[in-house]
Amino acid sequence: MILIAGPYRSGTNDDPGLIAANVKAMTDMALELYNMGHMPVLGEWFALPLIEAAGSKQTGDEIFNRIFHPSAVRLINHCDAVLRIGGASKGADEMVNTGIAKGKVIFRSRSEIPKLN
Repeated sequence: MILIAGPYRSGTNDDPGLIAANVKAMTDMALELYNMGHMPVLGEWFALPLIEAAGSKQTGDEIFNRIFHPSAVRLINHCDAVLRIGGASKGADEMVNTGIAKGKVIFRSRSEIPKLN
């Protein structure tokens, strides 16, 4: 299982369209990895439904911040690797650093990832 770490809010000024474009970039990469035989995951797939259920009113509020990055950090425990994509992002860099600290394989390009099927 490979966690895809890329920008979510970085550089968006919380514009929903730009955030959606960032999520689409990560989701598109997830599909590529899936087609290569891997099981990709995004922290957003876990965090966003939890954030909504917890009653968050806006991106960046206390509920959002309590769940968003911490859920991805927990998810790394269940992953074999982290793939860092996209531009500047403190959160994505945190996922890479957490992956390193936990002894996970870190990929910085899709081309580094072997095809399994």
